[in-house]
Amino acid sequence: MSAQRMTRGYLLVSPRARGLLQVATLVLLALPLAGCGTGALWDKFMNKDDTFVEEPADKIYNEGLYLMNEKKDMKAANKKFEEVDRQHPYSDWARKSLLMSAYASYQGGDYDSCIGAATRYVTLHPGSPDAAYAQYLIAASHYDQIPDINRDQGRTEKAIASLEEVVRKYPNSEYATSAKAKIEGARDQLAGKEMSVGRYYMQKRDYTAAINRYKAVVTQYQTTRHVEEALYRLTEAYMSIGIVGEAQTAAAVLGHNFPDSRWYKDAYNLVKSGGLEPSENQGSWISQTFKKIGL
Repeated sequence: MSAQRMTRGYLLVSPRARGLLQVATLVLLALPLAGCGTGALWDKFMNKDDTFVEEPADKIYNEGLYLMNEKKDMKAANKKFEEVDRQHPYSDWARKSLLMSAYASYQGGDYDSCIGAATRYVTLHPGSPDAAYAQYLIAASHYDQIPDINRDQGRTEKAIASLEEVVRKYPNSEYATSAKAKIEGARDQLAGKEMSVGRYYMQKRDYTAAINRYKAVVTQYQTTRHVEEALYRLTEAYMSIGIVGEAQTAAAVLGHNFPDSRWYKDAYNLVKSGGLEPSENQGSWISQTFKKIGL
């Protein structure tokens, strides 16, 4: 084929196709260079993300413990524990790391992460000797987030439910005793909330609403420290609306169960100021409530 014909054929190719031909030509010219020292460079470029070095599970785990205990770096420790699970997902080290991840999160104040890891542990390893501790970490995370009595107590109720789960599932564990103590603390918080709202209604002279709040404390939270004041406030509210029989009963029950309480002294003086004496009506709901709980 003559040079003139070849040139004529090339000119007949469209500009786009001509560009593609030029690219293809450059690629073909570059291929022989692979044998001139560029092959290793090419391979390194193509495989740069495929390098993975697996480390022993116990080594990673102990690094996590060091970061947690010595460096107090809970986030870094958590990454190590998570790495154990990633590299050795079905090992005993992975099980231990999951629990330590929950503990590190708890110590770092990351309660949501603690609850997530501990819940996963209980789900995957319900028969483990450490399942009781994982369940306790869930409950403790809720408990540590209990707000003050002026705010909504939804978290307090969650804490009680989680703590009761520890007692129900693991009654003989060391964590059941601690859970019971925390339950009382949480119940005291709920009682405090009821008392706060009751005082508010008393200031508004809405005595019926106040009585309902104090009644909740007496019937539901008898073992809390607020029950003494609740009985005094009932004495005060009933005296204010003229139901003196219930006022006398509240004062009498208060004196019988808490004779040294300052609240009894106030209740006694309040009843006396109306020309009455504390006197228990055995048929009153107040008297019946305390008989049921054996006080």
